[in-house]
Amino acid sequence: MITKYNFFKTLLLLVIGGVVFSSCQKMSRPILGDYPKDVPVTPTTALRFYAPFDSTTADDKQINIRFKDSISGYPSFFPAASLGYTTGVHGTAYQGTWDSYLSYLGPNDFISTSESFTVAFWEKVNGAPQGNAAFMFNVPSSNGNWANTTMFLLLDWSNPVNNDLAILKFYIVDKTGADGWLTWEGGNRVPGIQDNKWHHLAFVYDATTSKMTLYVDGVANPNQPQWGSHGAANMDGSKVTGLNIGGRNTKDLGWGQDFGGGIDQFRMYNKALSAAEVQSLYNSKL
Repeated sequence: MITKYNFFKTLLLLVIGGVVFSSCQKMSRPILGDYPKDVPVTPTTALRFYAPFDSTTADDKQINIRFKDSISGYPSFFPAASLGYTTGVHGTAYQGTWDSYLSYLGPNDFISTSESFTVAFWEKVNGAPQGNAAFMFNVPSSNGNWANTTMFLLLDWSNPVNNDLAILKFYIVDKTGADGWLTWEGGNRVPGIQDNKWHHLAFVYDATTSKMTLYVDGVANPNQPQWGSHGAANMDGSKVTGLNIGGRNTKDLGWGQDFGGGIDQFRMYNKALSAAEVQSLYNSKL
């Protein structure tokens, strides 16, 4: 027999249980839209990505903020403990290892807005990579090509190792999957950039000629490799999945290692810089 006391006791238990259940629901399933969201940043000049590695804010002690992209203001992902910073050509610089790299959300809109382009930075490395090619930077992609990449730069090794003549290989993939290697190897190897001193490198691709000019310390290398008659780079920015500086692809290729040297003032432009503009970067140590 249900008494008035039992009825109200049962009702109270149901109410309390409902409140607890409702609270648990709220704790385990937060309302969508309560979290801050990253706001996309569209660069306003030809410089689309820039990591100087020498932030002077109060947060410098957080190395990922010291290594932030100055265009968007976004930091790098927290780097491996083996990575650090060293004295650069201006302030501090990124110091890599042969088995770790620095990772970012992406190079902003550099890939989708570049027909001609320039990638420029300072590097310092003591000798050639030993026994494997080293990735100096890489733009990974979900495009499904053999390397899952849109663009990368290799400092290759030679056998026997020659510490005075660097082999450089710049690789690009367009929207159709067509790819191109722009290289300085064989008789066109680059002297003197593996001598444990800072050197400025600028890779300038000109869509009007389909050629890439390599500037070393402000001086154009006479070898200008050509990407067939490709014209505009026409890369697919929609499939870019990140940017790795001083490091390899996110896909295991079974070869390749990271770059165990220093990198400073890393820039990506969506235009072909002129010789005077490259010279200015070198002269200003920026």
